[in-house]
Amino acid sequence: MSRPASALTGIVLVTVAVACFATLDTTTKWTTASVPLLMGLWFRYFFQASVTTAAMLPLRGLALLRTAHPKFQCLRGVLLLTSSMFSFLSLKHMPVGEFTAIVMITPLVITLVAALLGDRVSLLRWLLVVGGFVGTLVIIRPGGETFSWATLLPLGLVGTNAWFQVLTSRLAKTEDPFTMHFYTGWIGTLVASLAVPFVWVPVHDLHLWGGMVLMGLMATIGHFLLILAYARTPAATLTPFLYGQIGFAMLGGWLVFSHVPDRWATLGILLVAFCGAAGAWLTVRESRISVQPAES
Repeated sequence: MSRPASALTGIVLVTVAVACFATLDTTTKWTTASVPLLMGLWFRYFFQASVTTAAMLPLRGLALLRTAHPKFQCLRGVLLLTSSMFSFLSLKHMPVGEFTAIVMITPLVITLVAALLGDRVSLLRWLLVVGGFVGTLVIIRPGGETFSWATLLPLGLVGTNAWFQVLTSRLAKTEDPFTMHFYTGWIGTLVASLAVPFVWVPVHDLHLWGGMVLMGLMATIGHFLLILAYARTPAATLTPFLYGQIGFAMLGGWLVFSHVPDRWATLGILLVAFCGAAGAWLTVRESRISVQPAES
């Protein structure tokens, strides 16, 4: 039996979204080699916030600003900005493919967060979490020749992004996703604006301006496509396809930086992808069992 059209549409949307995120990361690594990191970060958020406002305010009016949880909206914006800061710092020192693979253990870390919040976690999920962390250690290789403290930066991103995702799932039950997107962009812009005057430098190279515009464009399009995908298709169905970002990231790293992961890094990447995809499959399986009617 074929998938419903809405599910297929959601899968296509999420696949294009992760391709956008991989392009964002590759462009970020290239651009921030010449532009101050905080300046690039500010421009990325300002672009996203401006485009979101221009596109959604005429359609939603002042209802776009209406939220029942302004404090949590602010916290969500700060968490995402912190995640982006870890992302920019990590990409400055790491290959795109390896960075992306480490970041993709976030769904497994969310399992840990859920356990801390009192949710029941099965033994199989715990094994997948352990497998994902083993894959991460294989990529990082503490004590190895390729290890540096900079390779631990993605773990900061994983931690902040996990709490961001948990908060997002709670807010999404009552908040308009476009309102959440609006506040996330502007809160990130306002906080980054406090620092950007101290790091701003003139940029005369049009290629660098093009890179920063592409960063903002890919972030904006990627997040919009994710919103559209989750509006059409259950998250449990879409999660396995998020791991396609690793492949797009490795392709971008090869095309732009001529980087190919070594044998151990490739093994770690495959282990992370397998454990993450298996965890997503387990979520789909559990959700299908939970909706089956009980026998009388």
